[in-house]
Amino acid sequence: METCSQPNCNNPVSKPGHTLCYSCWKTAKAKPTIKTIISPKPKIVNSPMLLSATKISQKLNEQNYSVHRNNVNRILSELGLLEKKGTDWTATRRGIAFGATQKNDPKTGNSYVLWSPNILENRIFLEAIKNIITETTDSTILETKSEQSFREKFRESAKFRTTDGHWVRSKAEVMIDNWLYMAELVHAYERRLPIAEEVYCDFYIPSGKVYLEYWGYENDSKYLDRKREKQRIYQQYELNLIEIVDENVRDLDDFLPRILLTFGVQVS
Repeated sequence: METCSQPNCNNPVSKPGHTLCYSCWKTAKAKPTIKTIISPKPKIVNSPMLLSATKISQKLNEQNYSVHRNNVNRILSELGLLEKKGTDWTATRRGIAFGATQKNDPKTGNSYVLWSPNILENRIFLEAIKNIITETTDSTILETKSEQSFREKFRESAKFRTTDGHWVRSKAEVMIDNWLYMAELVHAYERRLPIAEEVYCDFYIPSGKVYLEYWGYENDSKYLDRKREKQRIYQQYELNLIEIVDENVRDLDDFLPRILLTFGVQVS
């Protein structure tokens, strides 16, 4: 008679050909079976591919824009989304909100910025391109009715011509524009702010990303309401603003160089 194969057990096996006695067989059967749990493979979620300035240029060209890659960063900088320091491009806080990701080249150590594909659908970015570069006749971005209305109203009210050829709406604006021209500061008149709302500044100085507003109708309640709303917008979007009143207009040679310097714009 064969005995149980379990150590220290000499009981006979339960049946011929078996290796365990009935007692050991019952004990072994009662033990839980340990199963190997195979975790499912994690799903790989592909994040949207970030775009370089070169890639943005290529994508825009596919949409019938003629945008050289060197101009992409300049436009983004003009919108206050980038800052250039030497050879480095750095995303601003506003740029990060637009989907910027800061990167460093391991070979050169230079900083650069990549962008979410959503930048190609951002209205503010597209409007800036429309205003700055030359589009083809097939462009799908058209001037809105509200913009057309603004331009028509502006042409009717701008009756004073400055030294550099701008048509402005008041003699005070003539003096401000002429001062900027004589100071050799590149500037724009009635430049749209780089925001979703359709708001225009009086003057814009790109070298310091500075906006100038002349407040001239202090006795008009509707004008004052508009003034307060524009001040709120400048503060909300953290745009560099210089506010000019009649007192400052009479002393531009002292006022503007001093306040422009606080924004990094030096007047020689």
